Amino acid sequence: MIGRLRGIVIEKQPPEVLLEVGGVGYEVQMPMSCFYDLPELGKEALIYTHFVVREDAQLLYGFNHKQERALFRELIKANGVGPKLALAILSGMSASQFVVCVEREDISTLVKLPGVGKKTAERLVVELKDRLAGWVSHDLFTPAAVTLPVASSALLEPDAEQEAASALIALGYKPAQASQIVGKVAKEGMTVEAIIREALRSQV
Repeated sequence: MIGRLRGIVIEKQPPEVLLEVGGVGYEVQMPMSCFYDLPELGKEALIYTHFVVREDAQLLYGFNHKQERALFRELIKANGVGPKLALAILSGMSASQFVVCVEREDISTLVKLPGVGKKTAERLVVELKDRLAGWVSHDLFTPAAVTLPVASSALLEPDAEQEAASALIALGYKPAQASQIVGKVAKEGMTVEAIIREALRSQV
């Protein structure tokens, strides 16, 4: 199993990053909560990975910290939760925010995440509440507060809204819904990542 990669960030196409390690490019899908913290293109990144082998694909999922990967692994153990849904959940909120929602049995917030209906939210609470007890209080995760990146002074990138909408679709939103959400939050000076972050925050 591939557990960790250290390499140069070659491409960033949310929610996927291409990391060059020893001349080999690894395509790694990351939750947006981790993607935001990636270094700039050409810089070195250290990513903790979870390797998934299916009949039709071999996929790498990446995280900035071992604790985020640990939560991802707990999520995919839950009944009816696969890697794609786990990725969407951890894109919609930080690891600490998710744990708090589970501890408080906050179903109303969980159902706002893409792909999470009431039954799935209730199942997540039932199956994970005991397993995640005390994770936040032991400082295993970053604070729940989220800060937006400072927008550049440049105008909105021509394809920024389209790329942001594509990222939301990859995370489980329907095309029409993704376009609508992006259209409401996109403003001049915002990068693709900033639009995605604000779009996800607006849903939770």
